Amino acid sequence: MADTVLGSVFAELLKVVTHVISKSVKFKSELEKLKWTLESITPLIREIETLNIALNIPVKETAKLKEELIKGTDVVRKCSEVKCSCFKRVNYSDKLIKLNQTIERICRVDMLTQLIRDNKKILAEEIMQTELIKDNKKMLEQVEERGVNMQTDNKKILVRVNATRNEKGGENRGEIDELCSVPEPPDIAPGLDASLEELRKELVKDNGMQVIVVTAPGGYGKTTLVKKLCTDDQVKELLSASFSHGILTDKFKENIFFVTVSKTPDVKFIIQRILQHMKKEVPTFQTEEAAINDLERFLKSIRQKAILLVLDDVWLESLVQKFKFKLPNYKILVTSRSVFPQFGSGHQLKPLNDEAAMILFRSSVTPQDGKLTYFDENLANKILRVCKGSPLALTVVGKFLCGEPAAVWQSKVKEWDRGESIFIAGTELLVCLQSSLNALDDKVKECYLDLSSFPQDQWIPLTTLIDMWMELHEWVEDGLSAINYLHELSKRNLVNLVIARKHASDDHFCMHHDILRDLIVHQSKLEPIEQRKRLIIDISGNQFPKWWSEQNQNSIHARLLSISTGWYELNAPEVEVIVLNVRTNKYALPNFMCNMGKLKVVIVSNMYGFLPAELSNFSLLGSDIVSNLRRIRLEHVSIPSFDVQMKNLQKISLFMCNVGQAFRNSNCQISDSFPNLLEFEIDYCNDLLELPDALCEIVSLKKLNITECFKLSTLPEEIGKLVKLEELRLASCTLLKELPEMVTELSKLKLLDISGCLSITKLPTQIGKLCSLEMFGMRGCSSFELPQSIENLERLKLVK
Repeated sequence: MADTVLGSVFAELLKVVTHVISKSVKFKSELEKLKWTLESITPLIREIETLNIALNIPVKETAKLKEELIKGTDVVRKCSEVKCSCFKRVNYSDKLIKLNQTIERICRVDMLTQLIRDNKKILAEEIMQTELIKDNKKMLEQVEERGVNMQTDNKKILVRVNATRNEKGGENRGEIDELCSVPEPPDIAPGLDASLEELRKELVKDNGMQVIVVTAPGGYGKTTLVKKLCTDDQVKELLSASFSHGILTDKFKENIFFVTVSKTPDVKFIIQRILQHMKKEVPTFQTEEAAINDLERFLKSIRQKAILLVLDDVWLESLVQKFKFKLPNYKILVTSRSVFPQFGSGHQLKPLNDEAAMILFRSSVTPQDGKLTYFDENLANKILRVCKGSPLALTVVGKFLCGEPAAVWQSKVKEWDRGESIFIAGTELLVCLQSSLNALDDKVKECYLDLSSFPQDQWIPLTTLIDMWMELHEWVEDGLSAINYLHELSKRNLVNLVIARKHASDDHFCMHHDILRDLIVHQSKLEPIEQRKRLIIDISGNQFPKWWSEQNQNSIHARLLSISTGWYELNAPEVEVIVLNVRTNKYALPNFMCNMGKLKVVIVSNMYGFLPAELSNFSLLGSDIVSNLRRIRLEHVSIPSFDVQMKNLQKISLFMCNVGQAFRNSNCQISDSFPNLLEFEIDYCNDLLELPDALCEIVSLKKLNITECFKLSTLPEEIGKLVKLEELRLASCTLLKELPEMVTELSKLKLLDISGCLSITKLPTQIGKLCSLEMFGMRGCSSFELPQSIENLERLKLVK
């Protein structure tokens, strides 16, 4: 039996959408787009149902669409029940967008193909009434006269569906040759002139680079830049005159194909769209490969003309590869949130500078009539700092404040000064950036969310992340996994990655994009304090969160706790990693850390003061309750002493710290303080003159890294007692005069690095006894001769 229910299901969804729009302002934008889509395809649905009944087509033909319509009706009904939860709002907003896209795709491809087949079946079998047959014959004659296939006769329906993708949501662009035309760029798009000029030059180069990638985080203006490029008169003239050594005779603009790809691309539909744009016959492709081959044949047929294919919003590098063909005069311009290494470094967009940001913000806050009711330069400058150069953020916030009185401006700026999120100003910015996070693998995403525990504008060392991630996520491998994760995040433009030395993992750093960090902090605030996995507390001056000062000893269940500046008492027994970001000259470790029985990692960082901050209350880390503590990293602090016993501590890292007095003033030996230590790192500690002899009593030590300590002149003679030592790095300790002869007793040593130790004039004569040595770093050490025994280093693989 034919499916007689499709129309009623469709009508019910349209009815529910209309009702919810009239009763609620939530999701209005998404619901209006969905309503437009449904109204646009109403003729298509009616005709399909009519033909299904006439031809007795089985239910399975429309089952997929009907299933989506039923699910969609349920989603829309639930939208009307969403209260003020920002998390649910974003979730349902995303569901509505996906529903709209799914219905578009089914009707645009599957249903349209079915309709064409049904029409042909009617003509072939002559089972319709005579009048209907005449109408279809007449339609077929018109098709033949125009020289296009049957599918083109449904172009009105197709274009109406595609019109819902029009950013302006305005007049229907009904000409078929506009399917892949370049959309008009915004009237005002400041800050892109330098990038535009660079891309102009790149586009006309004959350097063998067929693919040009424009990359940046979401909302940075990639699509706007490409629209400006494709509609730029100078570009058209350059390309028509210069591309392929000036042999062209046709204007390049006739062969610019602009296709929006999105996260789930349909290659067959993209190619059908290009062929339709050029008024070519469009077959129903059975496979993706057949579609690609057909496109290649078509492009070869016009190879004397310059061709530019723009693939906008590409998420997968592999998709670009499918559109590469060996053709002269053919280039592909790609925009993506990710870096595609296969096609070179690409062109990376940066945040707008203050001048361009102000121009864009002023334009966004100005009404259509051009009459500003209110504008305050000082408040605008504060807003620019909040938006951090993101064009989308500036536009969203500007539109939000457009036409608002002074009181609203002042109120919102005051909120943002207190650390409130700008994402409340509109969902467009939220959805745009959220999609970048949703595309991450679960493990990578969890690691990325951890980065929000560090302040904005701070370079985060890879070694710090390793300490955090190994304990939070129970990694077996450390450095390699962390480097891979950072490279993945860098490729997706979610962090800036700096590699000081290519083969040294301890010289890798990353930095968050500020607005993405703001998004993560914003999202964390959507959950109740007690339920958050990550509790991030940024304190501005003495403005503590109200919930903290009013807390009645309710337990917090966060595993990761980050606090900037001061603190009240806190009951957080589940914390495993604590990050303390110091912004004062003197800082005492919080007393509540004594109650953190699961604490494994402590990171104290002072990246703001010129001098190291004086750290006190260090002894509380020796509490019996904090017995699970395994890793400590201290950055730019002054430590009074190591009079504390941490039996289970495995690693301590000191960066830019004053530690000399701690070694001198301690009443107990360092070997008693850290009896089971495995790794000891001391970097850029300029007051370190010598290492204590007691360090050599920590026989469990496997890694000893002392780098960039420019005043260190001697090592303990008893260093040979470290019988388990596998790595000894002494790089750039410029006053270090020699390696003690007992270094040769380190039979398990695999790595020895004395690069930059300019004062060392000789090596121990029995250096060849280091039977396990595999890597020897000696950069800058050319002033001494190698002893004869070095020939005995049979396992040595690499010498730098």
